[in-house]
Amino acid sequence: MNAKRNGHMMAAVLYGREDLKIERVAIPTIGAGDLLVRVKVAITCGTDFKVWKQGYHARMIVPPAIFGHELAGVIEEAGEAVRDRFPPGMRVVAANSAPCNECFFCLKDQANLCEDLVFNNGAYAEYTLIPGRILRENVMEIPPHLSFVDAALVEPLACVLRGIEETGIHPGDTVVIIGCGPIGLKFIRILSGRGVRVIAVGKRNTQTKVAESLGAAATVDCSKTDNAVAAVRQLTGRNLGADAVIEAVGSPTTWQWAVQMVRCGGTVNLFGGCPSGTKVEFESSALHYSEITIKSSFHHTPRFVREALETIAGGGISARDFVTGEIRLSELPDLFRHMKNRNLKVAVLP
Repeated sequence: MNAKRNGHMMAAVLYGREDLKIERVAIPTIGAGDLLVRVKVAITCGTDFKVWKQGYHARMIVPPAIFGHELAGVIEEAGEAVRDRFPPGMRVVAANSAPCNECFFCLKDQANLCEDLVFNNGAYAEYTLIPGRILRENVMEIPPHLSFVDAALVEPLACVLRGIEETGIHPGDTVVIIGCGPIGLKFIRILSGRGVRVIAVGKRNTQTKVAESLGAAATVDCSKTDNAVAAVRQLTGRNLGADAVIEAVGSPTTWQWAVQMVRCGGTVNLFGGCPSGTKVEFESSALHYSEITIKSSFHHTPRFVREALETIAGGGISARDFVTGEIRLSELPDLFRHMKNRNLKVAVLP
């Protein structure tokens, strides 16, 4: 509490491409409708790694800025307008954005595409400000039996749950998940628990083993096959292809694989975002005459944020399956450098 008394805290500040510094900064000042949360755990993710590599995110963060967006903590201070509902000491999880509920897209039930989507960064710090908009839409009390690290999975899980619904997956379907990083593994865990036959495509033996432990019925290790598409199709009925394919990597090659792995009349969800400016080629007649649906799922909505917390609280998913370790805030810059070789999900304890 010394940091709170003297008005400063330690935080990870992103300055640009691969330029992250742990610095002493002022604790945010809250307004009447805001919260100040003492961060108990922040979790690293692939999106943060991409932002660290490129030095910015067009919609999420403009440097210099405090970094990170998956967090759970304890309310340190609440503005006078919200203190009765969010008292100091309450354990809370906050999503990283909130829609306006008034624009064209919000009124079309596409709040993830809100024209005034407010993003919030600042998880990698001792304290973080939760602005009023996010407080109104996407801050929830953590159930007493849940740990902070489990609760902090809410944001990425909300994206996964929405992706599953948008893809139109049903029990009994065969679904391919391309990518066995933290997001791909969440898809595998949730879908296998819903009676879906999951085929997981990973790039090393350690990934496919984890995929199997989380419920994948079959796996393909790209490092051991010259033709991942053929290997996947051989695992489907009459080699017709999967009912749905979810691409959770974000590369032109795996986007193309996804379209080649799905059956006629199936659906492909290009969930993994490629770098800006990327061009991907598809064979047009294969799309048309095979009647393949191609779509993408971006971000989450308040509905799925709540469903994510309910799923975690009900034991449908647990941090122990995805979070590979714990580090101190001071170790974060080194961790991102290490993530160049492997996509890690680590709990940062400010």
